[in-house]
Amino acid sequence: MGAFLYRGRDVHGKSVDGQLSALNRDAAASQLLQRGVTPVSITEKSEEGASGFNIQLTKPKVTTDELILLTRQLYALTKAGIPIIRALNGLGESNNNPLLKEVLAGLAQSLVSGSDLASAFRQHPTLFSPIYVSMVHIGESTGNLDDALIRLVSHLEMERETKKRIKSALRYPTMVVVAISVAMIVITMFVIPSFSSVFNKLGADLPFATKILMVSSSFMQSYWHALLVGLTTFWFFFRRYIRSHDGELWWDEKKLKFPLIGSILERIALARFSRSFAMMLKAGVPILKCMTIVSESVGNRHIGRAVNTMATGVERGDRLTSTAAATGLFTPLVLQMMSVGEETGSVDTLLDEVADFYEQEIDYELKQLADAIEPILLVFLGSLVLVLALGVFLPIWELSGAVSGK
Repeated sequence: MGAFLYRGRDVHGKSVDGQLSALNRDAAASQLLQRGVTPVSITEKSEEGASGFNIQLTKPKVTTDELILLTRQLYALTKAGIPIIRALNGLGESNNNPLLKEVLAGLAQSLVSGSDLASAFRQHPTLFSPIYVSMVHIGESTGNLDDALIRLVSHLEMERETKKRIKSALRYPTMVVVAISVAMIVITMFVIPSFSSVFNKLGADLPFATKILMVSSSFMQSYWHALLVGLTTFWFFFRRYIRSHDGELWWDEKKLKFPLIGSILERIALARFSRSFAMMLKAGVPILKCMTIVSESVGNRHIGRAVNTMATGVERGDRLTSTAAATGLFTPLVLQMMSVGEETGSVDTLLDEVADFYEQEIDYELKQLADAIEPILLVFLGSLVLVLALGVFLPIWELSGAVSGK
């Protein structure tokens, strides 16, 4: 999508000019006609800036807050009866994010070209999730787009709060681990070598802890280049592998088995599944399509594969509860709530309660996470300090004792 400079005349015959984003000159002309401007000339703007070049240091991104604000603004405009093309153009012109401005212009152009709204959103999968697109499609098909958008606002806000709680719970342990790692590197690379020369001159038999420190320091000083290259290479290939289909599936399964945080990650994915499933059922999406869409949006491919297994079972005619039990992911209490929902015909309501149940457990476990991590960090830090104290100061104490004895 490029930038075009235009000159034209409005409905009153006055001369107007400006700039807009479009796929090509014809698309730019269509946008101008949609705004009531008769184009006189349209020229593509040079990609070079005023200085002859344009350097983009960071790729623009759309944050969750910006997406929530956009969805809420779309809800307000559609509820007020504003045509969707005019709403998208207006939001694009007033938006400060260049990427979002470009996306909104592309959405408006797709609609002008005859595309439906859901298909236009589907052209931007990195920004709009399958759940987002499906809810827009249902709202557009039923004429209740504003209702679908306000449901999406609630869904996105809940996702944002969950991420904030996870980051808040892990912030302190992460800072402590980073600080310990930096301290270890400084001590090993700079502090221990200063003592090593003194210890070597003693010629005495050094304590075991001191020998460990000296060997570790010598190894780090000699091979830190190889260690850095090895760790960087490992990290590169590891990241590349877990971004592949098989690697992502393997990594998502392993994450659920991590001590302390594995159960939290599992409950977050199951809460997301229950809440999204309930939201889409209430919107009138068929149950099989719901499960297919939700399986791609739970944030964990391992659990997503289990949801696809549930969909296969339901397609064969099995009950939702029995297919959920076969995955081994849900507790007996949750399965009982699903069973009641099936029997009473209120699966969506019961799934909302299941999501509430999981979110309460997530809150409790997040509060306990810091209490569980602090003793482990204290024991680790205490052991580290003890080894350093014994390795560095024990020979000095022995030397002082020998000097005093003389």
